[in-house]
Amino acid sequence: MIHIRVTDKVLDAAAETRQLIDASSEGMGAIASFCGLMRANNEGQAVSAMTLEYYPGMTKKALQAIAEQAVERWNLGNVHVVHRHGDLEPSDPIVFVGCSSAHRADAFLACEFIMDYLKTEAPFWKKERTGKGETWVHARHSDDQAKQRWDTKA
Repeated sequence: MIHIRVTDKVLDAAAETRQLIDASSEGMGAIASFCGLMRANNEGQAVSAMTLEYYPGMTKKALQAIAEQAVERWNLGNVHVVHRHGDLEPSDPIVFVGCSSAHRADAFLACEFIMDYLKTEAPFWKKERTGKGETWVHARHSDDQAKQRWDTKA
């Protein structure tokens, strides 16, 4: 089962993990998760806050498609993807990805895959506030490279 949520509420990784455990069937022996936090700096620049914007219909569909790709690649029970939008401060959780599976390898790989694709394919727009003003965050080449390693056609 895939669960996708985009919210302006504070993320609680422990509560999200508990929901994933509760939703898992008897055959599941592993849960892997990732919780991304807002960094207080970006490329050497101190960041005091960030605003995340998104387009509701488009973003949820993109997250759903990414999770579905993970389910096709690995033997997963449940996949939970929860992403924040709105105003954030350093150390605020931004994203939670959790996967249950019969064995740990599938859960770990699926979480990593989802994050690599989320960073490049999910339509979120980030504006950072620094001592120099507000700046839109551009895509990183390193995120594109991370996504490319999952390309099985190469």
